Amino acid sequence: MIVKETPLKDCYIIEPPVFGDDRGYFSIRHDKYAFAKAFPNHPPFVLHNESFSSYGVLRGLHLQKGDAAQAKLVRCVQGKILDVAVDYRPDSPSFLKHFTIELSGDNHKQLLVPRGFLHGFSVLSDIAIVNYQVDNTYQPETEFGIRYDDPTLNIDWQLPDSAVLLSEKDEKLDFLKL
Repeated sequence: MIVKETPLKDCYIIEPPVFGDDRGYFSIRHDKYAFAKAFPNHPPFVLHNESFSSYGVLRGLHLQKGDAAQAKLVRCVQGKILDVAVDYRPDSPSFLKHFTIELSGDNHKQLLVPRGFLHGFSVLSDIAIVNYQVDNTYQPETEFGIRYDDPTLNIDWQLPDSAVLLSEKDEKLDFLKL
């Protein structure tokens, strides 16, 4: 496992080992011992989620607050997404800064999104299957979100506005109030 820093404090790109030949590939996506060695203070993952989406779907920006906060290890199994992490920790030197990375079934990269970060992704391929492990249970009463098109964040989701498909919940999200 190769760990690379991003410009955001505590947010990392994880490149798992991939062993390929003419039959295909084999990859170790999560080794709890290697992960614990690289991130000794990180709690274990307790939930594994998966989403299926079509081109233009934009999910986010979401987080859970307080004791329900979640860190996520995100990967795209099939297709291609633009994964987005926004540091929403007021005491962080990278507060309100964002990081984007293309995750795909081809590049095998993963993004470790820490607790206190808003997270979202846009689907850039015809379809995408996204897996993410989280270190806390889902508690909807603690959920918080910011509109994907917030002008303060100014995120380029790499989609034309006419292609963006939002959930009803995401359509109702507010802009930042600083």
